[in-house]
Amino acid sequence: MRKKSFINPYSVAIALTILLYACSKEGDQGPAGPAGPAGPAGATGAAGAAGTKGDPGTANVIYSDWLDVKFAAIKDDNGDTAAWTGEIPAPKLTNAILNSGVVKVFLNVNSATTPQVFALPITDLLRATTILNLNVYFSLNKINMYGTGVGIFDDPSTYTDQGVKYFQYRYVLIPGGTTARTGNTIDWNDYNQVKAYLGLKD
Repeated sequence: MRKKSFINPYSVAIALTILLYACSKEGDQGPAGPAGPAGPAGATGAAGAAGTKGDPGTANVIYSDWLDVKFAAIKDDNGDTAAWTGEIPAPKLTNAILNSGVVKVFLNVNSATTPQVFALPITDLLRATTILNLNVYFSLNKINMYGTGVGIFDDPSTYTDQGVKYFQYRYVLIPGGTTARTGNTIDWNDYNQVKAYLGLKD
């Protein structure tokens, strides 16, 4: 008579549980794979709106600080003062500016804190001086001034009174081709307009 083998059902259940647990356990994470190839470039976006046009620049315009100028007397045959001459060195006053640009000279007869500015040439009939005319002419690297008067002639040189300077001079060199603000042309004889346009400080 043959023996029959007997399988305990509980043993089978335990074995299956162990087997399933072993198969479901995760191992250590492996190293990252190589990067894939780059995708195609996207389409170019639409152009943005154009910005507003800026004001023309003043980079080519040259201007000086307020300068001290000493005039020399010109005597007549009797030894009396007949006129006065003054000179301002202007190293950037070139032949190109003389031929195609503009040169302006301004005179502040008052102090820097309360300026009273004239564009040269001037005929001064309103102030309590005897300066009749103060003319200006230009040469290479130089600004020349010539003053005439009547009676007791006043010296138009820069002078100091109680620590405050009076009669100082400033020049502006405007190369040919430099334009003023669009739609609002600068009057270069009007010092207030010139000061505002160039951002000058007294």
